[in-house]
Formats: sequence, C-alpha cells, structure tokens
Amino acid sequence: MPHKDPTSYSWITYAWVIALATWGGVTHNIRKLRTGMITRFSISELVGDIAISGFIGVLTFWLCEAAGFTELWTAFLVGITSHMGTRGLMALEDMAAKKIGVSAPPRKDGEND
Repeated sequence: MPHKDPTSYSWITYAWVIALATWGGVTHNIRKLRTGMITRFSISELVGDIAISGFIGVLTFWLCEAAGFTELWTAFLVGITSHMGTRGLMALEDMAAKKIGVSAPPRKDGEND
C-alpha cells in the first residue's frame, strides 16, 4: 500500500469529507435551535458551526486513515464528530493528549456545546 499523506488524497475524497462534515454542522445548528440553545436563526452561528464541523471532519478523516479504519467507519465517525461540534474537537484533543502522555487542558463551564 502506498504511503498516504494529506496531499495524496483526491479532490473527490476531500469533497465528500467536507460535504459530510458541513452537513454535521448544519444538523448541529438545527439541534441548537430546536433545543433552545440559541433563540433564533443566525447566519453567523450557522457559519461558525459549519467552519468548526468542517475542521473537525477533516481531522477525523485523517485520524481514521492513520488508524486504518474502513471507509464506512470513517464516514460514520466524520459525521458524528462533525455533528458534535466543539465537543468533537475536545474529544479529539483528549485522545491526542492521552496518546502523547500529557493532561488535557481544563474545561470552562459552557465550553462543551
């Protein structure tokens, strides 16, 4: 199997990862609206959720590829962590901290939407 790095994936691979991740961001925003976490629709809130979800989705994709997960598991985990928003980022941060043997930074109240 040839060595893979972030530049060796096709544009179509990144397109589906980003599409799935941003879909997770949209659903996260809808959930926040329906549960009352935000009181009304805000384009800036939506853009923020999409940006965070896209970032988390790409990181999750790279992590799954490094771990040798199948495409279906990778898609599932990209969708879940993207929907989780910043909670997904914190989960990845905690995993990385544990892997390198350092403690994760303390969390502030409200820092887990």
